[in-house]
Amino acid sequence: MTYVIAEPCVDVLDKACIEECPVDCIYEGARQLYIHPDECVDCGACEPVCPVEAIYYEDDVPEQWAAYTKANADFFAELGSPGGASKVGKIDRDVEPTLSLPPRNHE
Repeated sequence: MTYVIAEPCVDVLDKACIEECPVDCIYEGARQLYIHPDECVDCGACEPVCPVEAIYYEDDVPEQWAAYTKANADFFAELGSPGGASKVGKIDRDVEPTLSLPPRNHE
């Protein structure tokens, strides 16, 4: 099991979760952040610091955002497991369902 970042993160990219993650497993895509399912150690440090409540334990992802469990895994299909987000920096792409969402202005 792992943690999942869901739709509330899209176009927000607050990054407080990145600062809290002890294993550097939260990667930045073009419009949202993604948690590497193989690198996450399930510590939960990221969940309470997310200002938009976008992070959920895999079994607790709300039904309306269930596709984001697969999206967090799909994001790493090409990338593999580089062993830390800081090694690769921002990755200028996203996966479905984020790709299909219209841009949002969060103020």
